[in-house]
Order: sequence, then C-alpha cells, then structure tokens
Amino acid sequence: MSALSPAIFAPRSGPLSRAVDWVIRHPRMFVFLMVLPISLWLGIVYIGALIALLIQSFFSIDEYSGLIVHEFTLKTYAELFRSYNLDIIIRTVSMAAAVTLAAAVIAFPIAYFAARYARGKWKALFYIGVMLPLWSSYLVKVYAWKLVLAKEGILNWLFAKLHLTWALEAALALPVVGGNSLSVSYLGTFIVFVYIWLPYMIIPVQASLERVPAPLLEAAADLGATPAQSFRMVLFPLAMPGIVAGSIFTFSLTLGDYIIPQIIGSSRLFIGQAVYTQQGTAGNIPLAAAFTVVPIVIMGLYLWGARKMGAFDAL
Repeated sequence: MSALSPAIFAPRSGPLSRAVDWVIRHPRMFVFLMVLPISLWLGIVYIGALIALLIQSFFSIDEYSGLIVHEFTLKTYAELFRSYNLDIIIRTVSMAAAVTLAAAVIAFPIAYFAARYARGKWKALFYIGVMLPLWSSYLVKVYAWKLVLAKEGILNWLFAKLHLTWALEAALALPVVGGNSLSVSYLGTFIVFVYIWLPYMIIPVQASLERVPAPLLEAAADLGATPAQSFRMVLFPLAMPGIVAGSIFTFSLTLGDYIIPQIIGSSRLFIGQAVYTQQGTAGNIPLAAAFTVVPIVIMGLYLWGARKMGAFDAL
C-alpha cells in the first residue's frame, strides 16, 4: 500500500467531531465521561438525599404546634435513648443478628454441597433452585407465608398430622417470641426473614467455598486431622469471607425492612416501621430521620469490619 494512500477512516472536520476523536484516543477520559452521568445521579439524588436526611435529624419538632423547629439541636437524637425507642432499635438489631446467624447455618451445608459435589447440570439446577425464589414478587412471597403460618394454615395442619401440635404450642407460648399463631409472632417474622434473604447468603458462601482447594482438606486429613478439626481449622476460616459477605446482605436487609414486620408479626415496631410511622402518621420528620441514621451508622461499622476480614473478595 502506498504511503500516500488515504486512511481507512479519514479525519473528520468540525469541533464536535474532533472532540469525539480526541475522547476516543484517550481511554481514561472516555471512561470518565461514561461514569459521569451515573456518578452525578448517585451524588445528587442518593448522597444528596442522605445529606438532607442527616440535616433534618438535627432539627426538632415543637411539642405544642407540631411544626419543625429549624435550629441545630441534639434533642432528637436524645429521644432515641428513651426506653420505647431504644426497644425498637434493640429489637431490630437482635432480629437482624438472629436472621443472619440462622441463614449462615442453613446456607453453609447447601453451599458446601454445591461447591464440592454438584457438577454440570446439577450445578445449573442448584443455581436455578437458589435464584428461583428471587424471580417472584416480594409481596406475593410474604403474603403467601402469612397464609402458611396462619392458625388455619398448612403448617398448623402438618404439625397436627405429625402429632406435633404440642411442640408448636410450646414454641408459641414462649415469652417475647411467641403469640396466638406464627403469623402474629416474632417467630413467624424470623422464619419469613430467613426464607426471603437465604439466597443472599448461599451464593457468597458457595463462591467462597469454590476457592478452597480440595487438596488442602486432603492434606489436613493426611496429617491426622479429624473431619471436625479440618472444618474448624481449615474450611471454616477460609470460608469466613463468604459468610461475612453474605451477612452484609442478610443483616442490612433485615435491619431496614418494614414490610415483613408490618404483614407478619406482632404490633411492636421495628426501625423501618418507626421511620414510616414518624414521617407519615406522626409527622415527626426529625425523629424519622434520626431513626434512619441508626442503621446507616450500624452498617457503616459493620462494613468496615467486613472489609477488614476480606469479605468483599467473596462478593
């Protein structure tokens, strides 16, 4: 080809065309311009909303007029430490911790089987089975569980057929967690939370177990370790980043959810319900904002600890 032959793409004229050509020749600028719109969206809509929320939490509400007093004060945060508000925070954090622990215990053997023994079509079937519940409507699943857990539901019928009604009645008679039926008890709320968020624990744990070399467990057995010792000293520590990664989802989603406690459970509030009630029925936006800051702070500390444990590598 002659040196004087025209280029395949002749240079375009005009300032806009030259600007486009310059951007294409500079990959970093191209990536920056591609990321800029979503960054602006997150910065203005999401981060901006959080900042506005934080500002609102430092205001207070006049007890007589019900109007918001736009003066800086910590009075609203002090209200969080009143017994009834503190009960809401403790109740929510306790439920989130219990759901996370139960999800980890249930997810680990499922994820281990998928990582070690499932191959080919069986592994594909595993992923479909885990992800299938996520394809259905969240509200449909919750209302379906309300029918299942009701006093006339299939779970009560199953316990009666197995002659285990006494066990169900004993569980419902427990203080705090019990109730008239599973559909109006904390135990029922706990069951539904675990079911809804379980896939978010299984997938990170399975991904973490996939990275554990099989010869490592064989070497531990060759050195005389029992299966329990191999699990405690080799498998569990290496799988811990995946468990912590899954707990980020289960803990945070339980912490902020208000639909499940609203539909299934007792009349005692969780943080999400308190926020909804304070900004809606009560009209106390500063207190609602202060309640919203609580899970943000908790999850900030939780994510900091998870990052230290290498959990983000398993996401």
